[in-house]
Amino acid sequence: MTRGSDALTPEEAVVTLLRETNMTLSTAESCTGGAIAARIVNVPGASDVFMEGMVTYSNGAKKRTLGVTEDTLKDFGAVSEQCAKEMAEGGCLHAGTDACVSVTGIAGPGGGTKEKPVGTVFMGCSVRGRTSVRECHFTGNRAEIREQTVAHGLAFLRECILSYTE
Repeated sequence: MTRGSDALTPEEAVVTLLRETNMTLSTAESCTGGAIAARIVNVPGASDVFMEGMVTYSNGAKKRTLGVTEDTLKDFGAVSEQCAKEMAEGGCLHAGTDACVSVTGIAGPGGGTKEKPVGTVFMGCSVRGRTSVRECHFTGNRAEIREQTVAHGLAFLRECILSYTE
């Protein structure tokens, strides 16, 4: 197995790994607006493994599409470890996939608080029922924060798949 070689782009490495492990993927994105899904579908043959991308920008969409609970949104907020976890798990359930990566964060320039400044992003990754969450803090303008989120989200997804299969 190539296990996602260094010669590949991050999205090619993910698609290759999904093929090798016979897994399917969905994405559940908020602050990136579908940019992770867009990178995945740049890879020829991604349709073999990529089933669905869900852009759940509003809290209502997170609840309706991904099953994020009202209590989670009220108690922790949309930008939280708990929300990212529920988004990833709900994405797998909704799309019927083996894996789902989720991202929710504050890309700015507004919306940040002292507790959660602009650049705060939570990523969730669920692989066959095993879910991990990562908190990240990015810097730059809105576009730069979103691009860093996409790059780190793809790397996190690859790590989670590798961890599950080892």
